[in-house]
Amino acid sequence: MGAPATGDEGLSCRIDSVDVHAFRLPTDGPDGTEQDGTLEWDSTTLVLVRVHAGGRTGLGYTYGDVSVAAFVESALADVVRGRSAASPPALWELMGRRIRNAGRPGAGAMAVSAVDVALWDLKARLLELPLIRLLPSWHDRVPVYGSGGFTNYSLDRLTDQLGGWVEQGIPRVKLKTSRNPEHDPRRLTAVREAIGDEPEILTDANGALGRKQALYWARRFHEEWDVRWFEEPVSSADIEGLRMLCERGPARLEIAAGEYAYTTRDFVNLVQGRAVDCLQADVTRCGGITGVLETAGLSAAHHLDLSAHCAPAVSAHAFCAVRRLRHLEYFHDHVRFERLLFDGTLTPEGGALRPDPGRPGLGLEVKWPDAERHRVYGTPPA
Repeated sequence: MGAPATGDEGLSCRIDSVDVHAFRLPTDGPDGTEQDGTLEWDSTTLVLVRVHAGGRTGLGYTYGDVSVAAFVESALADVVRGRSAASPPALWELMGRRIRNAGRPGAGAMAVSAVDVALWDLKARLLELPLIRLLPSWHDRVPVYGSGGFTNYSLDRLTDQLGGWVEQGIPRVKLKTSRNPEHDPRRLTAVREAIGDEPEILTDANGALGRKQALYWARRFHEEWDVRWFEEPVSSADIEGLRMLCERGPARLEIAAGEYAYTTRDFVNLVQGRAVDCLQADVTRCGGITGVLETAGLSAAHHLDLSAHCAPAVSAHAFCAVRRLRHLEYFHDHVRFERLLFDGTLTPEGGALRPDPGRPGLGLEVKWPDAERHRVYGTPPA
């Protein structure tokens, strides 16, 4: 077998094969669970896609049900197999057509996202470039905020976690709220006392509140604890409710949503509905890196900042290509999982993640021995 193809020779290669895996990792929360305003969970599942061409392998992933892995194999693998590795957006378009009748939003978009990320990673590896250098990057690093603060944490664990991020130089932290709103004043007071006056506090209700209830808490959050960010105070499907909060809430409290936007039209609805002060996008849900690039253009055209939702190992590269970049959610669960599964993950420095210019693609390699005990789908590689 010859040396792997690189450069123009590599881009002329056809994709040889696609393999799909899924791994489920238990949470480390109290009694084995974590909670936010509307959900309780005991594990996180990562669906991993690998694409192979020219002796190189690109990887991508999404966080979702194990059924997304089956979706990739049944609906998408044969779309990319045998095609050129040169143009991920062209294959993104073909995948979107293929899943039209299967359901484009939700699991379909997540499956496309994982494959699209793998295709971009593959192209960068064939060119022997870090992904940030392949993308039309505006930045060389992405500011982060520490995110966790689950509603079933004790006050000690809550303040230790958020205070720990501040000690690491991360100047902004987020906690989950609104599962039991009457408990939030005590939790916010403890956090503010633990981190001091300067770091920024962000909150996330995960759509738990009604419109008037959310307006009441928006005012209290800002006036009493200087909260500047209220994410999904009402359901992200409630465009009118989000717009009401943007218009009637405190001027210095931003309303954010977009993590559950799967298609470009979902983002258009939020923007045209004047429903957010800052838009969010999740690279593992919105169509991968190609989807982020489309959304970045929309946010810039409407003078809205775009914030990255989770998946820090991928988002650190993808969101360097976002002109109106705000920051990246450095989410406790995803940080744990990515460190367990991959070599090459990034650690915040000075409150930001900076992609490694010395590693090709995403800079990630799977730690198969550590991953295997968490496998719930697929076959170990030979």
